[in-house]
Amino acid sequence: MSQINELEARITAALDRIAQGLETRQDTGPEAAGDEVADLRQKLEDEKLANAQLEERIRVLHDKLAAAEAASDAGQSEQARAMRKLDSDLQSLRKANQQLRDNNQALREANQAGVGEPHLINKSMLAELEGLRATRAADRGEVEAVLAELGQVINGAAALETQTSKTEEA
Repeated sequence: MSQINELEARITAALDRIAQGLETRQDTGPEAAGDEVADLRQKLEDEKLANAQLEERIRVLHDKLAAAEAASDAGQSEQARAMRKLDSDLQSLRKANQQLRDNNQALREANQAGVGEPHLINKSMLAELEGLRATRAADRGEVEAVLAELGQVINGAAALETQTSKTEEA
């Protein structure tokens, strides 16, 4: 029986605590709820601000990407121009070398015939000079093409490094 009395006392104490808790909650209910709502609204505003900041960072990154793509396109057009110039120089070199071969053939035939003609020698030397100029221009074109490609790679690496450093700062 003493156990029943003990359990009854414990249940009564628990019911009293519950009643006190309900009274406390009813007393502070609307105020506490108002504070909680205000707190939640502040957290919502904070999240909206953070979201706006992230959207701005994304917009900035998209702008940088567009600028990098534009620079890449400009680099590719520069490379295409350099390749066209190189092709033109190589065509000129082929033409000058063919002319040099033709003149040398004519000079050999004149020497075989025993007729040494000075204008053929001059023509041959002029063709050889033109061939050397064309070779030099072709070499210069190749160097410009390589430099254009290197410039594009360097610009791409610089843009990537800039994006990486700004991302790390944020």
